[in-house]
Amino acid sequence: MNACWKRVPRLQSETVDIVFCQCQFLTNSMFMLDDLDEAIASAIVNRTVADRASSDLYRIRKRMLIVEERIRQKLNDILRSDSYAAMLQDTVIQERSGRLVVPVQRQYHKKFSGTVIDTSSSGSTVFMEPAAVTRLQDEYSQLKAEEEVEIFRILTDLTQQVDSHARELLINVETITHYDFVFAKAKYSRSMDMRPVQLNTSGICTIKQGRHPLLGAKAVPLDFHLGGLNRALVITGPNTGGKTVTLKTVGLLTMMAQAGLHLPVEEGSEIAIFTDIMADIGDGQSMEQSLSTFSAHVRNILTMLSCADAGSLILLDELGAGTDPAEGRGFAIAVLEELYARGATIVATTHLGEIKEFAQHAEGFVNGCMEFDPDSLQPLYRLKIGTWGDSHAFLIALKLGMDPDLIAHAYEISYGTKMALQLESIVQPETLTDEEVIRKHRENQRMREEAEKAQDRLERQRKYQKKNLKVGDRVYISTMQRTGVVFQEENEKGDLVVLVLGKKYRINNKRLTLHIDREDLYPEDYDLDIVLESKENRKKRKTMGKHHIEGLVIESQDGITNPK
Repeated sequence: MNACWKRVPRLQSETVDIVFCQCQFLTNSMFMLDDLDEAIASAIVNRTVADRASSDLYRIRKRMLIVEERIRQKLNDILRSDSYAAMLQDTVIQERSGRLVVPVQRQYHKKFSGTVIDTSSSGSTVFMEPAAVTRLQDEYSQLKAEEEVEIFRILTDLTQQVDSHARELLINVETITHYDFVFAKAKYSRSMDMRPVQLNTSGICTIKQGRHPLLGAKAVPLDFHLGGLNRALVITGPNTGGKTVTLKTVGLLTMMAQAGLHLPVEEGSEIAIFTDIMADIGDGQSMEQSLSTFSAHVRNILTMLSCADAGSLILLDELGAGTDPAEGRGFAIAVLEELYARGATIVATTHLGEIKEFAQHAEGFVNGCMEFDPDSLQPLYRLKIGTWGDSHAFLIALKLGMDPDLIAHAYEISYGTKMALQLESIVQPETLTDEEVIRKHRENQRMREEAEKAQDRLERQRKYQKKNLKVGDRVYISTMQRTGVVFQEENEKGDLVVLVLGKKYRINNKRLTLHIDREDLYPEDYDLDIVLESKENRKKRKTMGKHHIEGLVIESQDGITNPK
């Protein structure tokens, strides 16, 4: 997140009633366009122009079928004739260059009455159109050309109808896009157990049990407060203790709230609205741009100083690092003072002790630290506001296996006194002989193999157990390599009825895998008849629901195909 600079508009908290009115207004602005829908549905079936799209197209295609059948009949007569048996390479009708032909041995092509259309790659076979079908082939080609002209005319007419409703369609697309975005945010909120938060423009940010969305429920939750009398927080603590994650969590949750998303926090959380959210997190050095670590930080800070004001949230990671510590601390304190003077809200991390001292006494600044357990030498990933913490570099290095004598010497160089901690009392990494290392490696490998076998058994059990697929679930059909929607739930034989491209198939549950659960696919209380019923039947049911109409019948299409 180097130099992540995001300008976001100021938002005001709105009531549910206002949002509902806006959604209702958008819905009312949509156009049904039933006539256009019926025109396209009657002309286009399964992504092709239907025979009944026009009377001329129906006539042409009917004639094409008749002509093609006559051609095949004549060709089959030739293939079965004893007079041509010796000349033919094979007794199969083939198609070359859009014309039906028979394969003839090359040495007989002059004796065979007809026209050469193509030749095999080896040259031993020529594909010939018998003279007896030439007239019919020409007629078929003429009909094919007429078909293409009529299809072009139909599609042109449909295109003109669509173009005449361009404004209405554009409004519908924009409205559907808006609702799709709203539903996506709602599904994301439910999947992460998120909650709405209070918004303010006074710079107060209170996060209760917040979690970074990428870390999930297993992450140690963050309790964070900034604002009011204190507009700047300086976080210290050990390496790998969670300082950078805290910065990213605060910045990301703030941006999520301003994007209209719920947050993974507990009730009572509050987020401030900022005009600018600017961050300098990570190393940022670049050989291509001739940037060192420090110069990369400086370039980002220059951008912040040019934009910072009372509506800015500034996130600074490892402030003052990458250069001489004495100069780094002076530079860091001067930057913090300038950003604060411009009215910005600041969250910064550092390892420099002088910056901790500065934050302890400067007005509007407060210290915070990531907690660390010196007994277990483990970071606790909890933020504690109001005090500073140590980096614990020596203890962490010791935990990673560094020689205790070297650590004691380093401590004495740094502080001029001997290390008070009894290094012998700290559990060191165990040292093993070569034989013990090999035995432990084999034991670990055996345990992994057993775990993989157990996992395979569970997968096989899940594969053949009842899957509890529900009407409306989208499923993947392995034998057809496509998705469909469950139309009828599983019977005693384990078969389900699945709707695929408007056609129903009876398929065993062993061939089905849940692709998207219906609860994630459709909004709550969604009418599944929109997906499972034909448009004509839905219209009839709606009409019947209003009043009785004599002679109105709903036809149930129970034709179910058993796929091969």
